[in-house]
Amino acid sequence: MPVSSLLVALKAFDATARAGSMTAAAKQLGLRQPTVSAHILRLEEEYGVELFFRKGRRLVLTEFGDALLEHTRRIFSAADDARSMLVAAKTHYSGTLNLHAIGPYNITPIIKAYRATHPNVQISVTVGDSQSITQSILDYQGDIGLVLNDINDPQIYCMPYRKQTLVIFAAKTHELANKKGALSLSDLVDQEFVLREEGSGTRQAFERYLNDKKIRIKTSVEMRSREAVREAVVQGLGLGVVADRAYLPGPDLVKLKVKGFDATTHTKFICRAERQNSPLIAEFLETARGMG
Repeated sequence: MPVSSLLVALKAFDATARAGSMTAAAKQLGLRQPTVSAHILRLEEEYGVELFFRKGRRLVLTEFGDALLEHTRRIFSAADDARSMLVAAKTHYSGTLNLHAIGPYNITPIIKAYRATHPNVQISVTVGDSQSITQSILDYQGDIGLVLNDINDPQIYCMPYRKQTLVIFAAKTHELANKKGALSLSDLVDQEFVLREEGSGTRQAFERYLNDKKIRIKTSVEMRSREAVREAVVQGLGLGVVADRAYLPGPDLVKLKVKGFDATTHTKFICRAERQNSPLIAEFLETARGMG
């Protein structure tokens, strides 16, 4: 198969694997569904491989297809970066930057500063936990991530950004909010907490801190967002913990002043190691570095 034809067929395969169906891939590529199907069938027949299991309308990647997808992701991500570099040179930086962040509080000031000098760059932000963000970056589903977890993966470039102090908060009706005198770490023992899901960097840092201090707590509810944690705390379901910058005060909430509580997290920007010099990514990281 000529290289040009192979690339077209691989593009059809890559889009189908990402979208989960040939119909969705065809729409994404601006092709007809039979055309996409023909490209994939040609790959399978010419190279004697099976790329998908076909279960009715559902497509499931085979083991070989899953391995091939790792290569096509790199190929077409590199092509996008090359296109971005050319467009940047021609238009003085324009394009789209996909950001994945643990929350808006650290990243929105950087976006504001970045767009002040790069007004033609469109930015999308997806909020999630550190674990899912890291996976999205590894899977080429995002350009830059803002996480809390330590990343020890050679495929990831990691730029330390900012240390954050954690705070514990409670509903004003909570017993600790109304306790006379200063609170101590021992007052946290056996208290119920509303915590983020297991992939949350804040939760991991908090639990490591408690473990080091030999403090045992109870988890009353797990929530998948800071907003949900805050609402659960307001409703009296337990105490909450959050980075000080992300704490939203309210008439029904109070920060607890716990003597000796000095837990912190460290935010980090991440991207695929081979993409750190891509123009839009490099410029955003440089902006963040100047504001850290």
